[in-house]
Amino acid sequence: MRFALSVAVLAVFAFPVYSQQDDAVVVTATRFAEDVRRLPASTSVITAEDIQKSAARTLPELLAEQVGITMKDFFGNNASSTSVDLRGFGVTGPQNTLILLDGRRITDIDLTTVQWAAIPLAGIERIEILRGTGAVLYGDGASAGVINIVTRSPLKQGAALEAFGRAATFNTREGQLYASHASGNFGISASTYGFTSDGFRANNRNEQQNNTANLRWAFDDTTLDLRAATDSQDLRLPGARRIQPSIGLNEYVADPRGAQTPLDYASRDGKRASLALSQRIGEAELGIGLDWRKKDQRSYFDQAGFPIHRADGLEVTTLTPRLRVPFATGGFGHRLTLGADLNAWRYDSRRSNLPENTGQPINRVRASVDSRAFYLQDLIDISRATQMTLGWRSERVRYAANDVADPAAPGFFFNTAAPEVRETQRQRAWELGLRHAFSPAWSVFGRAGRSFRFVNVDEIYENDAFFNAQFQILRPQHSLTQETGAEWRAAGHSLRATVFRTEVRDEIHLDPFTTGVGNTNLPPSRRQGVEFDGTWQATGQLRLKAGYAYTDAKFLEGVLAGSPFAIGTNLNVAGKRVPLVPQHKLNAGFAWNISGSTQVSGALTAVSSQFMDNDEPNSLGTKIPRYASADLKLGHSFAWGKISLAANNLFGSHYYTYAVRSAFTADRYAVYPLPGRTIGLSAELKMQ
Repeated sequence: MRFALSVAVLAVFAFPVYSQQDDAVVVTATRFAEDVRRLPASTSVITAEDIQKSAARTLPELLAEQVGITMKDFFGNNASSTSVDLRGFGVTGPQNTLILLDGRRITDIDLTTVQWAAIPLAGIERIEILRGTGAVLYGDGASAGVINIVTRSPLKQGAALEAFGRAATFNTREGQLYASHASGNFGISASTYGFTSDGFRANNRNEQQNNTANLRWAFDDTTLDLRAATDSQDLRLPGARRIQPSIGLNEYVADPRGAQTPLDYASRDGKRASLALSQRIGEAELGIGLDWRKKDQRSYFDQAGFPIHRADGLEVTTLTPRLRVPFATGGFGHRLTLGADLNAWRYDSRRSNLPENTGQPINRVRASVDSRAFYLQDLIDISRATQMTLGWRSERVRYAANDVADPAAPGFFFNTAAPEVRETQRQRAWELGLRHAFSPAWSVFGRAGRSFRFVNVDEIYENDAFFNAQFQILRPQHSLTQETGAEWRAAGHSLRATVFRTEVRDEIHLDPFTTGVGNTNLPPSRRQGVEFDGTWQATGQLRLKAGYAYTDAKFLEGVLAGSPFAIGTNLNVAGKRVPLVPQHKLNAGFAWNISGSTQVSGALTAVSSQFMDNDEPNSLGTKIPRYASADLKLGHSFAWGKISLAANNLFGSHYYTYAVRSAFTADRYAVYPLPGRTIGLSAELKMQ
C-alpha cells in the first residue's frame, strides 16, 4: 500500500500538470459513466468491433483472451459449466469475480456458474473489465474485480433487422434473430437465440434457447429502461475421465470422448426482468434500479444405482437507488456517489432419489438471504491531471435456513433434517486510489482496498461425520489488495504494466479432506503478480495485441485437518501453491484487414502447468499440463452482411483446463478433456 500510494503522491507533486486525453473510453461498471483514464485501476474494454473480429465462440473464450483471466471449461460445449477466474483465485474464482449484465449482478448466491450462453456475443455492445476493484460499489464477491457486460441499446441501433447462423463440428447449430426500431424518444429491440450441439464427449448434448426484449424511453433529463428475458438449457453430463497410475487406469488416453456417467443430466430455466430510471436533477444524477430474477434447476446423478435428483429454485429481488452529486470545495472538484443495495434471495431445494418423486422429496431445504448495503465513493479532481478515489461500504446479511426430512418419501434411508439456523453477519469495504497523468500519453496509478465475500447457500448445508445433515455458516472472507501501474496510450497504441498483491483471510472453500461439513475457512493466502498488455497499430490495416501475466498464489501458513477416511490428517499447506492457478499466461492476437471487405484475425493463448483442484498440499505428484491453443477467423463482408470461417484450437492440441484429485485414493484423479480442432461456418444478414 505504501509503495502504491508513494508513486502516485510523487507524481502529483514532482511532475508538471497535463490534461487527460480527449478520446475518452467510457465505462458504466462504476455505477455512473466514467472515463477509464480517470480511474486508479487496471481497466480494459472489449468493443463490439473486437467481438466481431474475434474467433471466440463464447463469452468465457473471449474473456480468456484478456490478460490476467483464465477459464475453467468442463466440456467445451457453448460454455456450459464454464467459469472464469481473475487474478488467481482458482476454484473459487467464480465467487470472487463479480459478473454484471448492464450493471446488474448476475452472479448468484449458489455455486452454479453464470449462464454464459444466455448472453450471446451478437447482442453485446461492449465488455468492461475492472481488475482488483469494485467491492465498494458492489460488495460481496468482487475481491478479484468486476466484469460488466453491456448489451446493445435500441436507441443507438435505430431501425435494424439482423440474422445470424452458424454450423460447426459435432453437429453444432446456432442462430439468432435481432430486430430493433427507434422513433423519436422511444426505442424497442427483441431477439431470439437457439443452440444445439452433440458436443465433443459422449452424453454431452446441449440445447439452449434465449429470448430478450428491451424498451427504452429517453427525454431531455430522463431515461427509462425496461428489460425482460428468458433462457432455457438442457444439458447431458458425461462426467470425467479417470486416471490412476498404480492400477494402470487411464481413461483419458484410452477413450477421451467417453462418458463415465451416461445417465446424468441437468436443466435450467431462467427468467429476469428489470426497470431502470436515470434522472438528471440540475448537475446531479439519480439512478434507481429494480431487478427480479428466477431460475429453476434440475439435476440427476445416477451414482452407480444410488441416484440423487435435485430440483432447486432460486429467486432474487433487488433495489439499487444511487445518487451522484458534483460539487467543488477547496479548489478541488468532487463527484460524490451515494447508494444502497437491497437484495432478497429465496432458495428452495427438493432432494429425492428420482425425478418422479420430486413432489415428495426426502429432504426439502429452504433458505432466505437478505442483504442491506450502503456505500459512498468520491472521485476528486485534485488537478486537471490528478484524480483521487475514496470509498466506503457497509453491508449486513441475514441468513435463515431450515430443513425437513420426510421418512415416508420414496428412497428414504436414514436421512436426517438439519436443525434450523439463523445468523447475521456484517462486513465493510474501502478503497483509496490516485491517478496522475505525466503527459497526454503517460499516466501512473496506485490503489489499495478491502473486499469481502459471504458464504453462499450451497456452502452452508452438508452432512457431518455420522451423515447427519447440518447447516454451518462460515466466517466471512476478507481481502486486502494493493496495486500500482503505469499506462501509455497514443495514436492507437497502448502499453500497460501493473503490479498487484492480494492477501486473503478466512477464504471460503470446499475442503475435501475433512469428513463432515465439506466447507471451511482456509488458512491465510496471498495472490501477487505482474500484468503486461499492449496493442500496436502496425499499419492502417494491421493491429497486434499481446498480454502476459505472472501470478504467484500461495498459502502463507496453516494445515488442513484432513481425516483418517481421506488421504491423511493434518495436511500442511504452508508455502504451497493454490490449485488451479497457473503461474504464467501468455496471450497474443492480430486483426488484419486484407482489403476493404476481407479480414483475418487470430488469437493464441498459452497457459503454464497448475496444481489440480483438491491438491492443496501439492502432494499428488502430477499437475494439469501446460497447454497452448490458437484460433483463426477469416471473414468477408458483403453489402448485405458477412460470411466467416473460424477454426478453434487450430493445431488440434489435446488438453484440459480442469482436473480434480481424489480425496480418498492417493494417486487417482479425474480430468475433463476438451475438443480438438473444430471448424465453424457462420453467416450474418443485416438490414438497416
